[in-house]
Amino acid sequence: MEFPIKHNIYTYSDYLKLEDGERVELIEGNFVAMSPSPSRIHQKIITEVSRVIGNFIKEKNLECEVYVAPFDVRLIDKDETEENCKNVVQPDISVICDKSKLDDKGLKGAPDFIIEVVSPSNVSIDYVKKLYLYEKFKVKEYWIVNPVSKNIFVYKLDEKGQYSEPEKYTIEDTIKVNIFKKLEINIAKLIK
Repeated sequence: MEFPIKHNIYTYSDYLKLEDGERVELIEGNFVAMSPSPSRIHQKIITEVSRVIGNFIKEKNLECEVYVAPFDVRLIDKDETEENCKNVVQPDISVICDKSKLDDKGLKGAPDFIIEVVSPSNVSIDYVKKLYLYEKFKVKEYWIVNPVSKNIFVYKLDEKGQYSEPEKYTIEDTIKVNIFKKLEINIAKLIK
């Protein structure tokens, strides 16, 4: 994969110049290659969990939408314009409850809820870089689902706007989605 030759910091403008089909994210001005083809279980988790969330939103007539990757989320710092922002990610699942952030290119701003399903090639990205990024841009709730270790870490913003110690679950546990009342998800039951 060839990235545009430039200085060390890339922006959304550079991201838009990439060839179609190149699966990358832009994190803190650096291109990060995404895994070429996620595993079947990875895709099944995303499909089933997004279906449950989408059905809940529809049933409760909520002003939220759910999107799955590839879906560009542009995270723009206060001193940046959209063109020179240094963070464009494609979360596995994004839930957005402020529809004014949506446009034809994806999302401009932070989702309310993100779920990342870990692939062996992106472990440090989800557990470290994206954790920092999602906290920085105030994603209210962030789940990291690891189908190999069968663990789920749930991060929630506290009153100071920071992620506190994660709640730790196994894939067999029923977990409350904190941004919604009365929605619980049991991933193991969904993927049987």
